[in-house]
Amino acid sequence: MNRPELGFLKAKDSEPVFGEPWHAQTFALADLLVKSGAISSARWAERLGAEIKALNAEPDDRETYFRAVLAALERLLAENGSVTAAELHEREHQWERAYLRTPHGQPVELAAGMGPDKPSLRLGRSSPFSFAHSIAAS
Repeated sequence: MNRPELGFLKAKDSEPVFGEPWHAQTFALADLLVKSGAISSARWAERLGAEIKALNAEPDDRETYFRAVLAALERLLAENGSVTAAELHEREHQWERAYLRTPHGQPVELAAGMGPDKPSLRLGRSSPFSFAHSIAAS
């Protein structure tokens, strides 16, 4: 099988650009929303820049960048009325519950997070699970 060279999809030191599936999914969703006109490219660049600047204290790495991409996407979707703050909050908690209810080594599926919150299921820390991530996973 003859595969095309995808060198443009490499980060420094030949690492893949997307370290986790949610990185690629979130970036693809943002790209789709810009190309479809749901979010202007100028507003996307402005919001992403603000989110990166807000994470200034974080390490300058791939994970921090994609957390900024996710935060920018969530804010823009909330600003344009595509999603409410309550919906963002609930979806994040659904992903948290799904994560905590999934056996180690198994893929996390949103359906596992449906149902009531239990006090022992709170992560107590920031997680990558969010509304934008759930859209990308759908």
